[in-house]
Parts: sequence; structure tokens; C-alpha cells
Amino acid sequence: MSVLTRDEAQTRAQLLDVEHYTVDLDLTTGDETFESTTEIRFTARTAADTFVELKPVTLHSVHLDGEPLDPALLDENRLPLTLTEGEHTLRVSTTMRYSRTGEGMHRFTDPTDGESYVYTQLFMEDVQRVFAAFDQPDLKAVFDVAVKAPEGWTVLANGITEQQPDGRWKAATTPLLSTYFVCVAAGPWHSVRTEHAGLPFGIHCRRSLAPHLDADAHEIFGITKACFDRFHEKFEEPYPFDSYDQAFVPEFNAGAMENPGLVTFRDEFVYRSAVTVTERQTRAMVIAHEMAHMWFGDLVTLRWWDDIWLNESFAEYMGYQTVNEACSDRFPDTWIDFGIERKAWGYDADQRPSTHPVAPDPDAVPDTASALLNFDGISYAKGASALRQLVAWMGEKDFLTGINTHFKRHKFGNATLADFIDNLASATDRDVHAWAEQWLRTTGVDTLTPELGGDETRTTLTVRHDGSRPHRIAVGVYDRDLVDGRRLLLRERLDVDVPQTAPVELRGPRPALVVLNDGDLSYAKVRLDEDSLETGLRGISAIPDALTRALVWNTLRDMVRDGELAPGDYLATAHAHLPDETELAVVQGVLAFARTQIADRYLPAEERPAALAKLTSLARDLIRRTEDGDAPGLRLTAVRTFISSATQPDTIAAWLADGTVPGGPEIDPELRWRILARLSVLGAVDETVIAAELESDPSATGQEGAARCRAALPDADAKAAAWSRLFDSDDLSNYLFTATAQGFWQPEQADLVREYVPRFYPAATALGARRGPAMAEAAGRYAFPAYAIDAESLALGDHHLTTDAQIPALHRKLVDQLDDLRRALKVRSA
Repeated sequence: MSVLTRDEAQTRAQLLDVEHYTVDLDLTTGDETFESTTEIRFTARTAADTFVELKPVTLHSVHLDGEPLDPALLDENRLPLTLTEGEHTLRVSTTMRYSRTGEGMHRFTDPTDGESYVYTQLFMEDVQRVFAAFDQPDLKAVFDVAVKAPEGWTVLANGITEQQPDGRWKAATTPLLSTYFVCVAAGPWHSVRTEHAGLPFGIHCRRSLAPHLDADAHEIFGITKACFDRFHEKFEEPYPFDSYDQAFVPEFNAGAMENPGLVTFRDEFVYRSAVTVTERQTRAMVIAHEMAHMWFGDLVTLRWWDDIWLNESFAEYMGYQTVNEACSDRFPDTWIDFGIERKAWGYDADQRPSTHPVAPDPDAVPDTASALLNFDGISYAKGASALRQLVAWMGEKDFLTGINTHFKRHKFGNATLADFIDNLASATDRDVHAWAEQWLRTTGVDTLTPELGGDETRTTLTVRHDGSRPHRIAVGVYDRDLVDGRRLLLRERLDVDVPQTAPVELRGPRPALVVLNDGDLSYAKVRLDEDSLETGLRGISAIPDALTRALVWNTLRDMVRDGELAPGDYLATAHAHLPDETELAVVQGVLAFARTQIADRYLPAEERPAALAKLTSLARDLIRRTEDGDAPGLRLTAVRTFISSATQPDTIAAWLADGTVPGGPEIDPELRWRILARLSVLGAVDETVIAAELESDPSATGQEGAARCRAALPDADAKAAAWSRLFDSDDLSNYLFTATAQGFWQPEQADLVREYVPRFYPAATALGARRGPAMAEAAGRYAFPAYAIDAESLALGDHHLTTDAQIPALHRKLVDQLDDLRRALKVRSA
């Protein structure tokens, strides 16, 4: 299919004013396809040729100003139009195909009760899978949407919906929207409704998840209302739509999508098993993130996809900050989780060959295919970190003044980076344009290193700066407690501008620990001086502030990845100090890195059993520490780590048989499938056991769990069957594909699956060409042979990268995976 180029979009935007869409969908024609009829009213400023986009199964008819056009003119996804100057009406009638990849109109049948659901995900260029459109973000229009749905279904849309006497559902006319924001979600939804600030609010999910949504409805509505009120304290423009619905939908590729008035979320956020408070905090952050988009993204929309960071960085920053402010009773400090998990995502992305500026040059995003590649840790985490540094530098009051000017000037329209910076600059005397050039137009991560001088009575600090960006940071200076030498006390916290004009003098003798960027308000890798590194490795749990501990853990993580700290030293520090850690986000972040990167990738295969033994020992220590029941999230995290690290089946098999861990928690569905997955890897269960578990839990999650377990069995026939399901047919949905791929590659089974390593590249290339970018990205992320860590595998991947014609989404993912493989090899040889 042809992709839209930036030049084509600019030409079409200069030609057309698009006023109105009437979209009529019929969802009653079967399980494979639906009918779609679109009428577009628009004006051509001059006589010219242009095109409208659509991807139908069948194009039945096209009428331009009442005159028929030949459907055979459709060329891939483009229907050419020859226009005279003036007003026009285009009517297009099609049959469209439901998707099972999370793109376009996705259809899902719940295996629990046989009920079916559909929802749209029209981002970038997938509106063309649902209705004909001039598909680019700066051709906003008003939409009227009507849907014929099966009896017993409810239809949700961007505006309030009502069922008409003829049975069809009609949505309220929208304000001006970009085409990719149109949303329909239809099915026998379970709904919980309320009102707030004079508007109807609703949350919706599959019927089979109803008890779980009901259990959390009070929390979800509480967070939603608190964030809604907080945004109205920050923003002068009122919420611009007629209702606020949140639909938790099945097999959703992203975390959520900011459709105006109807936010769609992956329905894993409806928890059917026990979760930790940090997982609930993540859900709250996503709720706030998507709500921020109602203003920044929906009310004011990017002109072209090079400014996608404007949407995502702003919403990411606002999501964490607003939950921090509005929901502090539930979640005391969201920035700890951001610092140890989300920020690491940005740092990793920014050190790969595929790195790009937060705000790329427009020429670097020439078309929609290239734009799709920039939804990564840079556009989200690095961009949010840059905005957090900007707020620290210019002050929140001036920042919000500039933001409100931006909304006022561009509401229901489109804006660019230049508009955004101009509006911020209007609110401050600081040189925001220079800041933007240094922070938003550059790539890579700066590194800040403390250099201490002086004598026994005075200490000087010089910050060595490897990089080009200015930083305003806090420097934390810590001493050992003279009464209890195991504790560290904050001596002082200094504000320092980097680059410095002169060294900073610290009061008193040489400290035990100096932490640059204490408070984590900037975006940079931080190093420790020799004494501070020793303090960090031997006494990280003695640091009094959780956010500072998270920052030091991130420093140790970066040092491992850069070959400056042995992986075993990181693991030893975790084993010694995590049992004393009180911040759950820190425990989860450290354990995840230790388990998935150090044990599985950075240590040689012969050292892996000892690493797993150390992790199970650490998990046991955490389980013993939490026997009093005061820290259920920490205990659950420890149990999960023990399960995934077990090298012998006895203990976890006993937990499964007993239905509980001694002292709790109970083995709920999530833990049952987690244990079965590990037992499958270890060869301690077979197909009979997996089938019996699936019979008792036939839910969508059960189907995914069974697929993961079957692919993980250490049996040649099981591997062959899983490989065939992944690559020899297109029957698997996006989620079942992901689950099967997750089970297939296991470090314990390297010899068993070695023959599949060279088969992966041509198989993934062919799959990407057949099934498109969403499935290509899934193949590159989950089906990549990540545990084949040797020079031969790297050379093989590099060869295919340069010789195979992969679609852009797969090529980008393979570039990143191969760079991670290259890094793992360097860490092993350091």
C-alpha cells in the first residue's frame, strides 16, 4: 500500500477544506466483513487532481457530486479525484474487513462466553481500513457517525450515542477532529456510569470481566475525577467534548488511545488477579496521560507526524505529574517509578543506532511509515524528562501560562513545534528557543561525572560534562551517620548549573556519597566518584530518599550496560540490599533488570544457574520479610520472581497443587499460568496438564497462557508446532502471536531451538510483508532469538538487515534488537 508523504499532505492541505463526514457502518453482515458508507463534504480552493484513501475488500460504488466514478480506478489505497474549484460531495460505499491485528476495526470473540466485540484503532493511516477519508491530521472535519449493530449490543463513540427507532445507533455530532481520532466500540458491553462536572462519565468492558471492573470502579472513577478537576485547575480551556467514556477493550496493541470522548485501553487494566500498588499506579498514570491528550493532541493537534513528541511527551509528563498531585493519597510519588522504569526505556532507546531527536527534523519524517517508528522511549520518556527539566528551569507558572496561550491560539486546529516554542517563549524572559535547539533537536545521552578535590577540611566539586545540553541539577551530599554507621544522612543539597563556571565548594570534609541530579529533574547518565561508588555498592539501602536510591540503582544499571560494572557485582548488591528496600517500584525495577538482562543475557550461560539461585535466594528473603502481611505488593513481587527464576520444579509445583504460597498469596489465575509457564520450560508438565488448566480457565488470558506454555515445552515437536503457528499461517491474533513467541525462545533451551535462529529472519520478513506493521513489530519484539548471544548470531542478523527487504517497522525493530545483542556480547567480554 502507498504511504502518505509529507509533501503530498502539504499539497492536499493547501488544496482542500474538509467540512463534514457522514459515516454509516453496518456491523450485522457477518464475522469477517462489515459495510461502510461515507459521505464527505469538502471544498477545493482551485481546480486540481488529488486522492482519497481507503482499503476495502470491495469498493461497491463512488459518486463525486452525484456522478459515478469507476471503482476500478482504485490504485492500492488511493482513489484519484479530478476536482473543479468549489464545493464537492463524495460518496463511497464499501465492504471492509475486520482485523485481528489491533488495526482498523478489530473483532474479538470472548472464549469465556462466545460474545463478540469490535472497536476501532485508526491511528496514523488505519482509518482507511474502516471508511474513506482524506487521511492526514491537519484536514480536520466534523463527523456524524451511525452504526447498525447486532441486537443486544451497545455502541460507543466520540460523542453521546442514542439508539434510533430503526435500531441504528447515532452518535452526537463531533467538533472538529482529525480523521485518526474517530472511534467506535460496539458489543454487549458491561458499563458503569456516573456524572461529574455536569458531564456523563462511563467505564466499559467485556461482560466476562464485569465483576473485576465493578470491584475497581470506585478507584477508576476516583482517579478520573481527580485528574479531570486538576487539569481544569491547570488549563484555562474547558474540557472540549460532550462526555468522557473509557472502554477497556481486548487485544489492544498500545496501552491506550486518546480518542476524544472515548478513550480505549487494553483490558489487562481490568485486573482479574492480584496486582501491586505500582501496577495500579501505572493504570492511574495512563488514565491521566490519555486525559491530558484531550487538550494536547485532540483540542490542539500536530500538523504532521514529525511533531508526535508534542503529543506524547506532554501527556507523559502531565500523566505522572498530575497523578502525583491529584492522587497522592493513593500514590505518594509517581516520579520514583518513572525514574527507575520509564526513564531507563528512554536512556536505552537514545543509545541505539536508531536514536533520533525528541523533535526530529521534518525531513527525517518524510512519510507515515517513517513516522510510525518514532513511538518509542525517546518520544515518551526522554521527551517527558526534557519537559520536566524545562519546568524546573523556567518555573511551572510560566510553563502553564505558555501552555494556555498555546491552547487558546490553536484550539480545534493544528500546531507545530515552532508554535509551541513561540507560545512558551511569550510567557518567560528565558531563551526557550535556544533551550529547544539544545534539548529537542539533538540526540544521545549526556553523562555527568563528579570530580572531588580539596583537603580534610574542604571539598570542591567539579561536574565533568560529556555532552552538549545545559542542565540545572541538584547535587545531594551525604555523610555516614556517626551513631549508626549503616545509615546515610543528607548533609546538603545544592543547585548547580552545568556547564559550570567554577567548582562548587562543599561544606565540611569529603562526603561518603555525592549524587548528581539528585531529585532526578534532568535527563543524563550519572556516574559516581570512587568513594561514592563504594558507598553505593555496599550501602545503597542506607540512602534515606527512595528517589535518590532509584537514581543510584539506575547509575549501577547504566554502568553494567556500558561494561563499567560487572553484572555479578550488580546482582550481589541487589542480593544484599533489596531485602531492606521499602519502595516497591525500586524492588520491581531492580529485580526485572537482574532477572531479564543480567541472568538471561549479560552473564555467560555457565554462570546463569548461579545467578538464578541468587535470585531465588533473594526472593525467599523478601518472602520471609513480608510474612506479617504489611507489604502484599512486595510479597507478590517476590513470589513472581521466585517462580520465574526457579531451576527446580518442586516448590512452585507444590504451590500450584496447594493453591497457595504458604502464608499467601493465593495462587490466582495469573500466578497459575505463570507457574505453568515456568514448569513448561523446565519440562515438568506436558500437554495434558496445559489442556486441563485451559479447560478450567478458558478465558482470553487462559488461551494466551496455554499458547505460551505449549511453545515453551522442551520438545522438538512442540517447537515445530509453535513455529508453524507463528509463521506458516496468519490465524493467530496479535495477542496469541505474542504469547506463542514469548514461550518459544528460552535460555535453557538454546540447543533445542538453535536451528530456528537462521530461519527467523526470512520468516519475519515474509510475515511483515503479509500482515503489516503491527504484527511485524510484534515479531521483531517477541519472536526475535534474543538468547542466541554469540558472534555468529550477530553476524547473521547484520547480514539479513542489509540484504533483506523488510518493511520499516520490522527493520527498525531488528536494528534495535541487534544493537542490544551487540551490547550483551560486549558486556560479557568486558
